[in-house]
Amino acid sequence: MGVGREMGGCGQCIKYSMFLANFVIFLGGAVVLGIGVWTLLDKAFITELTGTDMFLGAVYILIATGGLVTLIAFLGCVGAVKEVKCMLLTYFLIVFIVFVTMLVGGVLGYVFRENVRKHADYKMRSTLVEYRSKSNIKRAWDETQESLHCCGVDGPGDWKSQIPSSCCKMGPEGKQEDCDVNKAYKTGCLELVVTAAR
Repeated sequence: MGVGREMGGCGQCIKYSMFLANFVIFLGGAVVLGIGVWTLLDKAFITELTGTDMFLGAVYILIATGGLVTLIAFLGCVGAVKEVKCMLLTYFLIVFIVFVTMLVGGVLGYVFRENVRKHADYKMRSTLVEYRSKSNIKRAWDETQESLHCCGVDGPGDWKSQIPSSCCKMGPEGKQEDCDVNKAYKTGCLELVVTAAR
């Protein structure tokens, strides 16, 4: 005896409303999962630059959350359509646990937000001096500056007189011009990287 059979038209309305709501949540979870995977594949160089696994940790949490939400919403859809009480009870219990976990995660993220900024600032400044000696750090800086359209930690002055070409816009034919303070991006990368990591 499911809700739909007991309550007639009203039960059917509730059943399909729950299915529709869970289907929308399912799609949202799939999008979050996709964004997490894309970020992991496309933005891994930021971890090299900031020297912290906080960014990767956040991406893994995004992927896990997207996958979990997709799975939970699927259970909700099946439970609503099939009217399986055990599945619906499991669904509501998992939703409650996820809600509490997200609440705790949000509070912790808010509390430790300045730690992320301080650590990224320290690590970016220390990798700045290794730019010319370590190829992986050079690649990380170049990819960051090119993709975020920024220069240095706080601005082009961080590079003194040796501003890398990745600090400047591409010229005609996709070639980077000689880069100097006047042609370089004015925005520093720190704020953009911290924003991306949050």
